[in-house]
Amino acid sequence: MNTNDKGIPYIVYEGLAVRYERAVERAWIVIILLILLLVGSNGAWLYYESQYDKSSTTIEAEQDGAGVNIVGNGDIDYGAKGEDHN
Repeated sequence: MNTNDKGIPYIVYEGLAVRYERAVERAWIVIILLILLLVGSNGAWLYYESQYDKSSTTIEAEQDGAGVNIVGNGDIDYGAKGEDHN
């Protein structure tokens, strides 16, 4: 055994222990705060989403022929006219 190894003085050990206790206490406070913020944010978006009535519309349509039938109000621009008139 080396005779120069004296170990850690008790006062240094106590200082480190107190420092780690404070760090652990702060970590618990942060963890609890984050959990509360998570629950609060989930509650906030659930409240926001519950303000609106959800409705759906079902449209049944039939198409006769092979072309695309587009019905609209007003002027509809289908792009440039093609040369193929078949």
